[in-house]
Amino acid sequence: MKYIYVMLASLMIVSCKKAETAGVTDDSQVKIDSMKMEMVKQKTIDSMKIEMANQEAAKAKEVTVVNHTTTQAAPAPAAKKKWSSTAKGAVIGAGVGAATGAIVSKKKGTGAIIGGLAGAGVGAGTGAIIDGSKK
Repeated sequence: MKYIYVMLASLMIVSCKKAETAGVTDDSQVKIDSMKMEMVKQKTIDSMKIEMANQEAAKAKEVTVVNHTTTQAAPAPAAKKKWSSTAKGAVIGAGVGAATGAIVSKKKGTGAIIGGLAGAGVGAGTGAIIDGSKK
């Protein structure tokens, strides 16, 4: 029995050493690969800097032409047209009517459509009255 324990212990020690050395070679290869990637990145950055310098030099050599033309001031942009009270009332009424119709009706979709249409009509009518009183 003692012999079996000694064999198991020695087997475990040998296998642990092999695992340690295998990991070392893998880790060193990973480090080498990452260093190579960094070198490739740096070469790319350097080549981009050289290309940018060449483009800047080419721009400096170009002859610029100045065009002297008279321009008129651009007309002021037209002011946005605001919503009328009728349109606002129709939109608000449609939203409130659709929500109310969906809540009250057993058939939610149908109730929302009918409520939205009725609300839009009532809201548009109310908005038209408000527009008339403003004029």
